[in-house]
Amino acid sequence: MTDFLQLLRRFALPYKWNIVWSVVFNILTAFLTLFSFAFITPILEMLFHISDARYNYMSLEDGDMKDVIINNFYYYNGQIVEQYGSATALGCLALILVVMTMFKTCSAYLSDFFTIPMRNGIVRDIRDSMYAKILTLPIGFFTNERKGDVIARLTGDVNQIESSVMSSINMLFKNPVMIIVCLGMMIVISWQLTLFVFVLLPIAGTIMGKVGKRLKRKSLKAQQMFGQVLSTTEETLSGLRIVKAFNAEKKMDARFRGETGAYLRMSNSIERRQSLAHPMSEFLGTIAIAIVLWFGGSLILSGKSSMDAAMFIYYLVIFYSIINPAKDLSKATYSIQKGMASLERIDMILNAVNPIQDATSPVDLPADASRKSHIRLRDVCFSYDGEVQVLKNINLEVKPGQTVALVGQSGSGKSTLVDLIPRFWDVDSGSVEIDGHDVRQYRVGDLRSLMGNVNQEAILFNDTFLNNITFGVESATMEEVIAAARIANAHDFIMATPDGYQTNIGDRGCRLSGGQRQRISIARAILKNPSILILDEATSALDTESERLVQEALERLMKNRTTVVIAHRLSTIVNADEICVMHEGEIVERGTHAQLIALGGHYRRLVEMQQV
Repeated sequence: MTDFLQLLRRFALPYKWNIVWSVVFNILTAFLTLFSFAFITPILEMLFHISDARYNYMSLEDGDMKDVIINNFYYYNGQIVEQYGSATALGCLALILVVMTMFKTCSAYLSDFFTIPMRNGIVRDIRDSMYAKILTLPIGFFTNERKGDVIARLTGDVNQIESSVMSSINMLFKNPVMIIVCLGMMIVISWQLTLFVFVLLPIAGTIMGKVGKRLKRKSLKAQQMFGQVLSTTEETLSGLRIVKAFNAEKKMDARFRGETGAYLRMSNSIERRQSLAHPMSEFLGTIAIAIVLWFGGSLILSGKSSMDAAMFIYYLVIFYSIINPAKDLSKATYSIQKGMASLERIDMILNAVNPIQDATSPVDLPADASRKSHIRLRDVCFSYDGEVQVLKNINLEVKPGQTVALVGQSGSGKSTLVDLIPRFWDVDSGSVEIDGHDVRQYRVGDLRSLMGNVNQEAILFNDTFLNNITFGVESATMEEVIAAARIANAHDFIMATPDGYQTNIGDRGCRLSGGQRQRISIARAILKNPSILILDEATSALDTESERLVQEALERLMKNRTTVVIAHRLSTIVNADEICVMHEGEIVERGTHAQLIALGGHYRRLVEMQQV
C-alpha cells in the first residue's frame, strides 16, 4: 500500500480536486447507505409487531438531537398508522427507502464521475512521462536495453497499471470510507459487540495478506517475460528477410513458443493466486458473520445488551455491508500488488539518470546562423564500459569550412569519434570543442542545432515526404522545402508519386529505393542549414547510379560547411582538405589524398584493396 500511496503522490497532484470530490461523495454515499438501512428497523417492527411503544412529540430542549430525531420519527410514523392504517405507514416507509436509495446511487455515480478522469489521466500521464524520458535518455541507455522490452514497459506495463491499479482506485477511495462509517454506527449501536468485531477483522486481514505475499514478485517476473516476447517479435519483424533467407522460421517459431509458454505458466500461477482472494474473503466473511450472530444473539438472550431483535438485525445488516467492501478491498490489494511490479519496471526508465546534461551556466551560441564552426578534439579518450578504450589520445582540428574525412577498418573508432561531437556520448578525458568552447559548456539543444547528420542508413518516418524533409525544422515554407529537395536531387521522383510531397513513404521509407531514401535524408539536412555536417558512410550502401546522384547532392550540401565525413569508398573523399586514417582507436596517418598515397602506409593499402 505504501507503493500505491507513493504512486498517487507522484501522479495524482493535478487531479487533487477529483480526489476531494470523490471522497466527499463517497462519505455522502456511506451515510445515505446507513440511513436507508435504518428504515429496515421500523419496517420489521411493524411487520412482526415487535414493539407496541407509544411516542410523544419532543423538542430539542427535551433531549439530545439523536434521541429527539428517533423519537419524532416514531411519533410521526405512529400518527400515520392511527390516521391511515399500518399498510399506508408501511408504504410511506418503503417509499422513503426508495428515495434514500435513489440519492445513494446518484451519490455513488458522482463519486465515479470524478474518479474516472483521474484514473485515466494518471495512466495517460505515466505514458507521456515515459515517452518524454525515452526521448531525453542518451543513446548509451538503449545499447544495454532490448527495444522490445522498452516497448513492453511503455505498453504492457502501463496497461497493467491501468487494469490492476487504476481500476482499483475507486475501491480504495470508496470502501475504506464505507467501512469506517459503518464501524462508527456499529459502535453507536453496541460497543461491546463492535469491540468483538475489531478482534475478528485483523485476523482475517492477516490471513489474506499471507496469501498475496508473493504476488508482486511473480508479477514482476511475468512482465519481464512479456518484455522478452515483445523483444523477439520486434527482432523477427526487423530481421524477417534474414529469417526467411536462412530457413530459420522453425527455429524462431520454437523460440517464440518457448517464451510464450513460460509466460503462460507464470500468468496462470498469478491469476490462480489472485482468484483465491474472492472465495477466501467470502469464506472468512461468512465465518465472521456467524461468530457475530452467535455472540450478539447470546448478549440479547442473556439480557446483557440494550439492543432488541430489530436493532440487532439492523446491526447485522450494517456489518454485512462491511463484508462486501472488505472483499473488494482485498481484491483491490491483490490487483495493486500485481500492478506495483509493473511500476518497478516503469521506474527503471523514469528514474534512469541521464549523464548528458546542460551546463549550470551554459554558453550562448553566436547569433550569426550562417557562420562556419570550428571543431577541435584535444587528447580525447573514450571507453564504453570504462575498461577497454575505444579512442586513445585523439587530437583533431577541423577549421571553419574545411572537410575532414575519417577512414579505416571497421571497429577502428570512426563512428564513435563523430558521436562525441553532438554529445551522444561524453569523453572520458580530454575535450571536444566547438568555436573555442567545450561542448559540455553549451546547452545540448543549442549544440545539436548546429549539426546536420546523414547516416549510412537513412532514418525516415512513416509519414509524408513533406513531414520527413521538414522534420525538426519549424515554420519551413513550401518553397524552401522544394528548393532543398531540388538540391538533393529528390524533387523529380517526389513529384512522380501520386500525391507529390503529401505522399506517405511507408514504414522507414520502405516504399523508396535506398538512393531515394538517402536523398530525402540529405534534403532534410539541407533544409536545416547546419553549420556542421556529419556524414557517416552516406553512400556506402548504394549502387553506382544512386551513388552518383547522392554524391552530387552531398557536394552541394557540403559547400561552405564544416564537414566531418566517414567513408569506406575512398573515391568519394579524394578532395577532402584532410584525411585521417584510424586504426585501433588512434589516428595513425593524416594528410591529403596525394600525401597519404606517397606515404605508402595504411591509407595506400586501403586504396589498393578497393582497386583490386
